[in-house]
Amino acid sequence: MAIALTFASCSNDNDDTISGEGTIGLEFDNVFGSSNLILNTQTNTTSQGENLKIAEVKYIVSNIVLTKEDGTTFTYPKSESYFIVDESNEASQMIELENVPAGNYTKVTFGIGVDEEQFNLGISGQGDLLANADPAGMLWSWSAGYKFVKFEGMFTSSTVTTETSFMVHTGKTGTAYNYTTITLNFPTKATVRTNVAPDVHIFADVAKIIDGTNKIKLTDNNMGGMGAMIMGGANLPLITSNLSEMFVVNHVHND
Repeated sequence: MAIALTFASCSNDNDDTISGEGTIGLEFDNVFGSSNLILNTQTNTTSQGENLKIAEVKYIVSNIVLTKEDGTTFTYPKSESYFIVDESNEASQMIELENVPAGNYTKVTFGIGVDEEQFNLGISGQGDLLANADPAGMLWSWSAGYKFVKFEGMFTSSTVTTETSFMVHTGKTGTAYNYTTITLNFPTKATVRTNVAPDVHIFADVAKIIDGTNKIKLTDNNMGGMGAMIMGGANLPLITSNLSEMFVVNHVHND
């Protein structure tokens, strides 16, 4: 009996051992408030009373770090950790991270944009991001560097009654780098195993870009025939600050 109990104990210990590597998916699901985002046709109203028809939403997700329940972290290789999430490209909204150490993960940290240290390493420091960013329109045309967020469409308001274009682009401007880091807690553990590949479903509320704690009115930035354009100035750090409110984990699905 003693031998049998010892064997059973060893078997249980072995069953609880977490080893090897697996895959975890981060799914970015763009919404506007409580509604799923639909490009071009859906009218979205901000708290400032402006009506938006959004034509384009893109942002760079970078520098992904996963935290286990014991507080230890796994940093995804930086040069491989640059992804462009594009609302018009469904495949881009699911980021698959491979060769992740098995474990029970409770949070994720990521950047929006390209951090300055990695940018200063040159093209090789960002893997294939440059090759992907150029055709995606995620490079500045008037300044070196990447567009971190691209948010465009048409809008009207109480004083702008004809549909007018808007363009909101964030990124490095002058001495302001406008890169930000987001940390999200998981409502349930993501159990990465060699045979279990969790998906973390993240809602990205694009309304928060201009309608978070900091309220940015497109009407106030309307430049007449050029439309409303925000690509620098005092509004850009306010928008960057708003991005910390944009993301929330809706649920974790463990296969």
